[in-house]
Amino acid sequence: MLKEFKEFALKGNMIDLAVGVIIGGAFNSLVTSLVDNIIMPVISIFTGKIDFSNLFLSLDGKEYDTLAQAQKAGAATLNYGTFITGLLNFIIMAFVVFLLVKAMNKLRTHNEVPQEATTKICPHCKSEIHIDADRCPHCTSKLD
Repeated sequence: MLKEFKEFALKGNMIDLAVGVIIGGAFNSLVTSLVDNIIMPVISIFTGKIDFSNLFLSLDGKEYDTLAQAQKAGAATLNYGTFITGLLNFIIMAFVVFLLVKAMNKLRTHNEVPQEATTKICPHCKSEIHIDADRCPHCTSKLD
């Protein structure tokens, strides 16, 4: 069983997956930084300098000036500002992954060389036959 696990873990696909996860984690922190430090401040200019990290709803019915105060008081809160930030992170990540997959698919189809046909269809019985055949092996019809 240990030998099988070693073979599985050392396969090329497993290593590629591990590298992808590590790069994905680093990219996620980059996108989070982009959203938190560049996009959200720009959005707050257009929304009247709203601090999205302090958008919350206190579930105990009391009013708190900041999320930190509500959390210090032990109040349960719905942090919808943090959710909006996370949603922006997700949309940006999904868009970048879409562009990456689209580029990879384009490269893959661009590099594929079309294969020459090795078979043809008999016009009489519609069976698949070798391209050089002059007689169909299924219906024995003479072909052009």
